[in-house]
Amino acid sequence: MATVFSSACQSERDALSRLVQAQHDAPFHWLGPHEQGDQTLVRLLLPGAEAVELIDAAHQVLAVAEPREGGLYQACLPKGTRYRLRITWPEGIVQITEDPYRFSPMPGELDLHLFSEGRHRELARVFGACPTAIDGVDGVRFTLWAPNARRVSVVGDFNVWDGRRHAMQRHEGSGIWAIFVPHLKAGERYRFELIDRDGQVRHKVDPLARRTEATTPDVSVVAGNRPFSWHDHAWLRRRDASNMRTAPLSIYELHVLSWQHDQNGNTLEWDALASRLIPWVADMGFTHIELMPINEHPFVGSWGYQPIGMFAPTSRMGTPEAFARFINACHGAGIGVILDWVPAHFPSDEHGLVRFDGTALYEHHDPREGFHPEWNTLIYNVGRNEVRGFLIASALEWLEHFHIDGLRVDAVASMLYRDYSRTDDDWLPNIHGGRENLEVVDFLRELNATVAERCPGVMMIAEESTAWPGVTAPVATGGLGFTFKWNMGWMHDTLSYMSRDPLYRAWHHGDLTFGLQYAFSENYVLPLSHDEVVHGKGSMLSKMPGDEAQKLAGLRAYLAFMWAHPGKKLLFMGSELGQWREWHHDRELDWERLDEAGPRGLARAIADLNRIYVEDPAMHVRDGESAGFSWVVGDDSANSVIAFMRHAEPGKAPLLVVCNLTPVTRHHYRIGVPVMSVWREIFNSDSVFYAGSNQGNGSALHAHPEPSHGHPASLLLTLPPLSTLYLRQGDWPT
Repeated sequence: MATVFSSACQSERDALSRLVQAQHDAPFHWLGPHEQGDQTLVRLLLPGAEAVELIDAAHQVLAVAEPREGGLYQACLPKGTRYRLRITWPEGIVQITEDPYRFSPMPGELDLHLFSEGRHRELARVFGACPTAIDGVDGVRFTLWAPNARRVSVVGDFNVWDGRRHAMQRHEGSGIWAIFVPHLKAGERYRFELIDRDGQVRHKVDPLARRTEATTPDVSVVAGNRPFSWHDHAWLRRRDASNMRTAPLSIYELHVLSWQHDQNGNTLEWDALASRLIPWVADMGFTHIELMPINEHPFVGSWGYQPIGMFAPTSRMGTPEAFARFINACHGAGIGVILDWVPAHFPSDEHGLVRFDGTALYEHHDPREGFHPEWNTLIYNVGRNEVRGFLIASALEWLEHFHIDGLRVDAVASMLYRDYSRTDDDWLPNIHGGRENLEVVDFLRELNATVAERCPGVMMIAEESTAWPGVTAPVATGGLGFTFKWNMGWMHDTLSYMSRDPLYRAWHHGDLTFGLQYAFSENYVLPLSHDEVVHGKGSMLSKMPGDEAQKLAGLRAYLAFMWAHPGKKLLFMGSELGQWREWHHDRELDWERLDEAGPRGLARAIADLNRIYVEDPAMHVRDGESAGFSWVVGDDSANSVIAFMRHAEPGKAPLLVVCNLTPVTRHHYRIGVPVMSVWREIFNSDSVFYAGSNQGNGSALHAHPEPSHGHPASLLLTLPPLSTLYLRQGDWPT
């Protein structure tokens, strides 16, 4: 008996010693209240405290806790006695609080089960740092997934960042650790302190944090649960009832930290950005803005594409509530918001997800799967339930809680192929021996199916640069389920064409027309994005050959061709200003360009293109159908002229588009048209209104009965140099 008692005492001493050394993985087994017969033994670990009293609700002393070694205290109370703590700290500071170890901190079994299966869609509202009440006491429940950690604590200003004070309890089945800290409120700073599998101490920000702090990137901030007062209900109803594949979609892509600065050269916060950006976008006629990633990210130079906070908007521009106000204001002005979202990879910053609990938890263990050689980042292991669920919940956080209208999913091609940017001996095949990443295919299909079910009307846009089939086909038919895909081939070919001296364009005519060979194989966005104005590529204006007047004329003609081409539109900020310099994330756009007539004319042309694009169904209703397009002139390479029709529903007037992409005026150029009638020039990129040479065709043109280009009638046109014309029939027969 003595041996058993001695062994039990030794076990207790060992456990308490490990608690004091912050190495125990089950602190709730020893700390807090524990019934012993008709008494309750209360153990507390409060290193640095000078005295501890157990008090009742009236602050009457129930017991004085006896100090033990290493900051341990203990006291005995009659069984079932409710108690609070009155702690005296150095310098006479007195704190009245609750014992965190008397509360059961774990989320419910259903939440834990859904988490483990990767099917919990409200992760950041149940896990992470969640203000809540337990047993009538307000506070914050902290939870963290770290199945291979030996010990996890939450630390913050509230416990002077001491990992001994709030060691968390492990849930064996799920790998979740949890603790409830009474009386904490939104705004508290915190992070997690772990002893990893190898015994090393790690400090990690909360992967599910919904708020961060700009000045201290390695801490998280408790976000509040107070619902935001949205006023965009009418917008959401219209959006959810719409079909974006047949609607006009003209996107203004921007980097929020560098679009415009204040008078002191500082980044605008969300409210100030809204007051300046929204009127500009509305005046320019764009239907949506697309924000380059605004998830919290440690390195500004990554442009947001190396995020750590998958649930938190960057604190550089204000609070999450301020971001919600920004979205609310955009919707109030009739402008949709698309967010660039990065599920392909994450950075290796030590306070982030890398080897989170001492193991490859979020990433693949084998670097041939888990390391991205092109970006020096780590690749999510979406074959793991918890990681897949983490990413899908992140997407839904932005869509459901911030009312984002679409996600542009970054780097999809890098996810789909196991050998992307790798040498032959640096990748692992799938179970069939192929290069396709089957786990990613499953993840993308689940992501898009989930979004379609929960967020009707929301767009999912893939940045995918290969010939992977069915990117925008429905999941039910074997596709990936995206709404749109960026047409990188069109962008590359047409920019290559436009960058050539017009003298040589005749030999590269196919670069201009080839995109129509596959334009209807997917539902496309035509992207002139940030990627085309960085890393020595120059600005959009600088890509055009010739002097400044010719460059501006060429860019106006090219953008008018793009706006008429099948596919939705995307233009990166600054292109509308005719910037000379390529974009840099540390400086604002060259707004002084608007003091010059040429750039002002370019901006006015884009605004008019957007107006026509939105108003004329032929420009957008049948973007994804071959019946929405027909060639008139596709083979005049010698003159670098093309002409085509855009069609709305049968019986509706088409739009005739004619491009002359040489600096030579073409007089009496015959173009076939389907009917004898009056045609009106409704847009001319060479107009004086756009700082052009003002050549063109006036307001009305009468068709001639001479057949041409397979049509029974024709027009004789003047094609201005480096121009695109839009013509609409004045009296289309009904």
